[in-house]
Amino acid sequence: MTEPRRNRRQSAIRLFAQEYNESSLPDGGQGEFDPRFIVTKLGARVNRMMAAGVIERLERRDTERGPMFSGRIRDPTGMHSWSVGSFKPELHTDLEELLARFEGGDRFLMACIGKSSHFAREDGGIFCRMQMEEFAIIDRDTYAHWLVETSHHTMRRIDAQSKAQSADGSSAAELRNAGVPNDLVEGLELALDHYGEWDPEGYKVGVLQALSAAEGRMVSFEEHEAMDSSSEQEKIVDEKPATPTVDAEPSNTADIESIVLEIIKGNTNERGIDHDSIVKQCALKGITDESSIEDAIDCLRDDKCEIMEPNFGWFLPI
Repeated sequence: MTEPRRNRRQSAIRLFAQEYNESSLPDGGQGEFDPRFIVTKLGARVNRMMAAGVIERLERRDTERGPMFSGRIRDPTGMHSWSVGSFKPELHTDLEELLARFEGGDRFLMACIGKSSHFAREDGGIFCRMQMEEFAIIDRDTYAHWLVETSHHTMRRIDAQSKAQSADGSSAAELRNAGVPNDLVEGLELALDHYGEWDPEGYKVGVLQALSAAEGRMVSFEEHEAMDSSSEQEKIVDEKPATPTVDAEPSNTADIESIVLEIIKGNTNERGIDHDSIVKQCALKGITDESSIEDAIDCLRDDKCEIMEPNFGWFLPI
């Protein structure tokens, strides 16, 4: 009797949350051992994936088959949802330890590798998540490396998608003639048929946010596009926001973010620093616009992942 053929293990694709969450095209999986994919709007055929970000949710649920865990990590573009079933007991002990840390108010950066998974919503939409196989707690340097690497892969897919949309047709041969790399042809052929033509500008902004988080500062997309050369960009990245003197209104968003981060880093106890105290200390440094302070806090927490909010209205540096 011939043994069923198993397909080789798929490579883990680096994906930002936005691209994965906006996917709605399952593919493959006809045979018992055939890999199952989620095809993104940029043509990535995702069987296994790697994601990273700051932990936002972690919980355990007991079932008849045993404990199950679920969680979310946030990258600069959104949330990755993941789950670990009762059939992965080798992960449970480590997850129990992480759960205790999380419930105690600890927040940390986490990298995850797993298989793509999805289920249909009642409204007919698709909810994408990861069946986690491996994970690790990482430091900021490792996270920055992942951000840069994932940005590179995302921009490569954006470039291929642009070439595919300008091709004479959507067949594999026509996509190759348009310059689409061989490893992206199959996925883009499916994506063009399912998603049609669309503008990836939002994904480009996500890449910029990720690179800015990796570099430790935020610039606007227009500023990024206006940079004339790599040397000019390096100069901007290397510049440190100037700390304003007392009663001198900060001149730009980067200055305000720098001051808010300095306040959070320099005035925290184990619980952190509360929102009202941040506003008061900003006022002493000449920042009186509360909406600008709120924007800086949101950016530092959600985009740059330099601070966390373990309890509502209380902030800690990462």
